[in-house]
Amino acid sequence: MPEGTVTAAGLRAGSVPADTEPEKAGTPGGPVPSGACSDTRREIAFHGERSGRAPLTWGQRAIWHAIRRTAPNDHYFNIGRVLPLADRGRPVAVPEALGALARLMERHESLRTRLLLPPDGEPAQSLADAGTLSVTITRAAGLPEAAAEAEALLGRLSATRFDYAAQWPVRAALITVGDRVTHAVLVLCHFAADGHAAEILVRDLRLLVRRGSAGPPPASTPLDLARDQHTAAGRRRGAAALAHWEAGYRAAPPTMFPDPCAQPRTPRFWTGRLVSPALARAVGAVAAAHRVSGSTVLLTASAALVAAGEGHRTAAVMPIVGNRTAGALRDLVSTLSQDGLFVLDLADASGPGEASGFPEPSGLAEPSGPREASGPAESSGPTEAAGLAGTFTDLLPAAYRSALRAYRAAVYDPVEWDALGERLSAEYGTDVHPYCCFNDMRLVERALPEGPRATGAELAEARRRTTFGFPATQDRVACRYCLHVTEEGDALAVSLTADTAYLPPEAIRAHLYAMEELIVASAAGTPPPLSELRALLVAAGGDRP
Repeated sequence: MPEGTVTAAGLRAGSVPADTEPEKAGTPGGPVPSGACSDTRREIAFHGERSGRAPLTWGQRAIWHAIRRTAPNDHYFNIGRVLPLADRGRPVAVPEALGALARLMERHESLRTRLLLPPDGEPAQSLADAGTLSVTITRAAGLPEAAAEAEALLGRLSATRFDYAAQWPVRAALITVGDRVTHAVLVLCHFAADGHAAEILVRDLRLLVRRGSAGPPPASTPLDLARDQHTAAGRRRGAAALAHWEAGYRAAPPTMFPDPCAQPRTPRFWTGRLVSPALARAVGAVAAAHRVSGSTVLLTASAALVAAGEGHRTAAVMPIVGNRTAGALRDLVSTLSQDGLFVLDLADASGPGEASGFPEPSGLAEPSGPREASGPAESSGPTEAAGLAGTFTDLLPAAYRSALRAYRAAVYDPVEWDALGERLSAEYGTDVHPYCCFNDMRLVERALPEGPRATGAELAEARRRTTFGFPATQDRVACRYCLHVTEEGDALAVSLTADTAYLPPEAIRAHLYAMEELIVASAAGTPPPLSELRALLVAAGGDRP
């Protein structure tokens, strides 16, 4: 969001073993501090160059809409980072680290921006030129205890929602051993930063601590961007993006998960997490063989499995798009991410006789023209979907093109986007929304190691290291299927947060194992036929730990 679950037959009933019960929301797992730590607080003053007010950027509007739909559990959107400072370089004293935090506040206007909520008007952003930030300082007995305390403090600071109108959108802490700072902790409000912006802040804080400067100031600011988006030219760009959305909505089923299939659990939303070294190697191999990105491989797998599991011929998935292709936006600390709309007809599989991929372009492709506006497509039903020709990898050329169109059409006014959804829902008498999202949170994709590709036997051996669990639950999430991709060492970590009324825990688990099986088999040279994806979901994970 302002940057995918399957209920196959045979997965609708059953129980989750006792040893897979998830942690409760707000109780993150991780290292336990030693208990030999104590906290103090220091106020730091900062003085920026200007103040001002402006409408919200479209990215800010998008995350604000998501926050309102998720409240009071909107701490779900908080973004946390730990910056180690004792691993290299000269020792860092507390005054140096506090000074660097003050300069970070001065450098990035987003950190000095709060939400204005007038009682009778549109929300807006208010930039302050000066103020103070409270910084928590925690003392630890030694380096092992400091590392554990940094992770524990990150969890505590992330577990509560921000007051968007009254608080600065950042929480900061320092961990010390003696007179040396070992770690800095940042927790960011998603209204102020997305995942890419969080990495910019970590980079800049490191430079400010080590060198005293992070280089030239960013080329743009949230206020400047908001004013540009609200010009006539900006609105024309937004309207063009929404034309893509309307065409996609009309080509796909109204929603990916139309009917509840189970009694919801309490809490209702469960997160399943699969960590797989084999999947990391397989994604890279499939991407290289078919000349697409690894993200496209994962997005296509997610879409195909959702469609097959629910009996749709066409899948609609909302990838979270970073929207940082313009040079002036690459180093902007703000929330630029918005939903895109990826629509994939499983009948578009190219077949073995056609080209399997295309060279990666330097820019985004032009979107294709809209389809006939005949209303949202109907579900094809399990029988017709099972008769599709081709294999999973045959989908990749069409998926590649559809992904590029989705990325290009991901900058728009969320108010107008809401109006589009309401208009189509009223027109067709049903809720028009995929409720199916995909978020590849990796900033870069690792290059495939040189040398011969992994064999099927090697990938099968790597799958022995795959782990799975249910690490968290939530009471409320404004979606039914949310797939997140990150890295953990040499493995891919794929998390699926789903509404258990539509995807009970056993279906969450099966979907993640089916994704691993689908991509690993494709990398081994035996891509599963599209007609067998539903059966793959039924069978996935049957003998897994």
